[in-house]
Amino acid sequence: MPEQRFDQHQSLLQQQTIAPQMQQSLQLLQTPTLELRHLVQQELVENPTLEEENTDISLDEASSSSEDDDFDKEFAELSQLDEEWREYMAQSRMSAPRKEDADEKHQFVMDSLVEPITLQEHLLNQLSFADADKTLRELSEMLIGNIDENGFLQVDLEELCFDMGIPMDDLEDARTLVQSFDPVGVGASDLRECLLIQLERLGKHHSLEYRVVDHHLDDLARKRYPQIAKKLSVTPEQITKAAEFIAALDPRPGSRFGGDTNTYVTPDVSVEKIGDEWVVTMNNEQIPRLRISNAYKDLMANNNGREARSYIRDKIRAGKFLIKSIHQRQQTIRSIATEIVKRQPGFFDKGPSRLKPMNMAQIADEVGVHETTVSRAVSGKYMSTPHGVFEMKYFFTTGYQTEDGETLSNTSVKQTLAELIANEEPRKPLSDQRLVEELGKRGVTIARRTVAKYREELHILPSHMRRSY
Repeated sequence: MPEQRFDQHQSLLQQQTIAPQMQQSLQLLQTPTLELRHLVQQELVENPTLEEENTDISLDEASSSSEDDDFDKEFAELSQLDEEWREYMAQSRMSAPRKEDADEKHQFVMDSLVEPITLQEHLLNQLSFADADKTLRELSEMLIGNIDENGFLQVDLEELCFDMGIPMDDLEDARTLVQSFDPVGVGASDLRECLLIQLERLGKHHSLEYRVVDHHLDDLARKRYPQIAKKLSVTPEQITKAAEFIAALDPRPGSRFGGDTNTYVTPDVSVEKIGDEWVVTMNNEQIPRLRISNAYKDLMANNNGREARSYIRDKIRAGKFLIKSIHQRQQTIRSIATEIVKRQPGFFDKGPSRLKPMNMAQIADEVGVHETTVSRAVSGKYMSTPHGVFEMKYFFTTGYQTEDGETLSNTSVKQTLAELIANEEPRKPLSDQRLVEELGKRGVTIARRTVAKYREELHILPSHMRRSY
């Protein structure tokens, strides 16, 4: 049997760990406002020493209160503060509306919301009123189940015919029935068929638009109007007019039933001009206002044992730390927003075209925090400005220096690029090289490949596809 050896080795390993409380503070800093509200509500459920009030007294208390190892002293201080808070809140509630009324109004609004109907539900509802026998109804239901969110049929009828032994005539009848439903164009196999269905429903079966879609859809997508005109023996102007009509059709007829895809954000910061000064205001309405509740008194009265006291002490300290962290979160975001406004006067006065290059290290130096703290603080946070609502990350961008020494952010260059294209001659659109030259006249030296990159990011087509005839 081989001899076993047990050796001991000593090594030095340096590892950085973050305390749980610090992790919670960083999480609160990075969390968007609406998610923060959910986290606070969860903490209210788990921590009996916390309660929500309508007046934000706890944030002021959070900055001055300190932890004391002597829990009896800490308990006495909290009890005294609690009596002062409750006296104040009792006076403020006398003029405040009844919470029950507000809850009833909120519940009424929530009960009044209607669940959006899906495309399949909309089609099946029409099928229930259709004049169809059992076989046609069952086949139509099967086809409806294979229609995607854009309204296109995702199965091949010939494959169904061979795989399931269903007569092709029956499948064709079912598809014709489904294609007769609203929205117009639903049940098509591809874009071409979808547009042709819409043109037929508009009585344009023998129109120029129908012929263009039927035989020249690829050329139409590439805006090859002269080539299409030559093949159809018409003028490029007629093709241009037909293309404008086709562009008004719906290429995705089922998309409006896909639910609300818009993303609604709640600005964390609002900036408005008061007199000659831009003023930063924090949106604190969405964040529950916390305080230490009276629940710990009841617990102390029921059980004065060491375990109960230790439990209450831990919960009170956890609640106080949460209140402090929320207070610090708001202060950090406010400081960063204030510095952004200070460094971007051109943006707030004139708009995005005057945005200056700025990085997070510059803001971190002024605010007195680490660069990663700025990154966490602006992540998922939004600022309401006179020019719209912008994510706070929007203001951090690289840039260029003009010939006269002025600095412009790449966002400003993109804005200028979009303005040049918007004002170009439709019959002679500006090529990427021409755009480079026009930007050069404004003192901005930029490569053609960079112009092409910015144009693609702005979802603008190349010049030969922007030409009008």
